[in-house]
Amino acid sequence: MITVIIPTLNEEVTIERIIEGCKPYTNEIIVVDGHSHDRTRQLARKMGVKVILDQQKGKGEALRNSIRHANGDIIVFIDADGSHTPSEIPKLVQPILKGDADHVTGSRLIGGSSELHGGFDECFRLMGSSFITACINWKFKISLSDSQNGFRAIRTDVIRQLDLKENITTIEQEMIIKTLHRGFRMAEVPSHEHKRVAGYSKISLQKVWFRYIYSLIKYLFLAK
Repeated sequence: MITVIIPTLNEEVTIERIIEGCKPYTNEIIVVDGHSHDRTRQLARKMGVKVILDQQKGKGEALRNSIRHANGDIIVFIDADGSHTPSEIPKLVQPILKGDADHVTGSRLIGGSSELHGGFDECFRLMGSSFITACINWKFKISLSDSQNGFRAIRTDVIRQLDLKENITTIEQEMIIKTLHRGFRMAEVPSHEHKRVAGYSKISLQKVWFRYIYSLIKYLFLAK
């Protein structure tokens, strides 16, 4: 059984289409909402999925707390803004179902992105992501291309052993580093990142870049 977890914050424009797109591939969908001020929660409940509230500390905290509600053997995380394609879920979980991996990320570097180019902000995002991924590859002697994509699948019993701590989007690199530190297997598949259908990015690089570097050093070298 696959559980799909969708973190949301003011996603009323897209939440219904994301839920509808995920339904063919799962028996359980959980929307973990950051106390949206629009109709996100009402629309999700109308579609018959489980809705829980986070503690308003960030995406990482939302994902950490949603894990305990999952009943599936595999958890798929997918964003609600339309940048990820639900129809790619089978491709994402296939390496786990075949027994070849425990944690699989969708790679925008090999699948293409409609967002990671065109401006200085996108340039800095891509450079920062590439640097962090290169450090992870160097440390563990592996060859990943994208450590920051939120579209990923992981065995439920594995993620519950990772003791995740991060409250913001740094949880995505923490999840990979701890997966590798604990001897579990990583894989990635091509996944195209589309321009968000509506809404805006909840990440301010000027405010959080140092937290990415601190998190990288902390989990790569100081903690396991």
